[in-house]
Amino acid sequence: MAQDIRELFKNDQKITQERMPENHQERFLKKLDLELPAKTKTNFNWLQIAASIVFLIGFSYGALKFFKKETPINNVVATKTVETKTLGDVSPGLKKVEDYYLASINLELSKAKYTPETKDVFDGYLEQLNVLNKEYENLSAELTENGPSELTVNALIDNLKYRLNLLYRLRDQLNELNASNTNVDEASQSI
Repeated sequence: MAQDIRELFKNDQKITQERMPENHQERFLKKLDLELPAKTKTNFNWLQIAASIVFLIGFSYGALKFFKKETPINNVVATKTVETKTLGDVSPGLKKVEDYYLASINLELSKAKYTPETKDVFDGYLEQLNVLNKEYENLSAELTENGPSELTVNALIDNLKYRLNLLYRLRDQLNELNASNTNVDEASQSI
């Protein structure tokens, strides 16, 4: 099986010394031209031109709307909104505490029954609750600005406790008022 490489080269040189027929390249190019279609010049028709114009008008309109500067209205003051942090942003454990208190506060608020007889008591407690809510927002803003500290976190939790206790007192007071109104009604009916 082993062949001498010199023998192979000698045989190869005999093959390569053969000449190609004359005009071989010209005949090949003619055959190639016949097989491949000639390139035709593409003409734009009026629909393509119209579509291009519509596209450019639409694009220009969109760019105008996007880059147009709106003049601010004098009455409106632009404010920068900053996402305030909550206890849940500090740690998952504090998020559970905050969620518990907020759920309890919302539950107590939903249970409270507002009647014309209890309007004054109800309004007084709601004012106190609004003061505590504003203080909670201030503490949340402080937490956002200064980062978490033990004092701020404890103040936020205490605020939630105060709000919940306030609602418990409102519930108890409303129950007492309803009980006294029921006793008055029973007494007036028995007379």
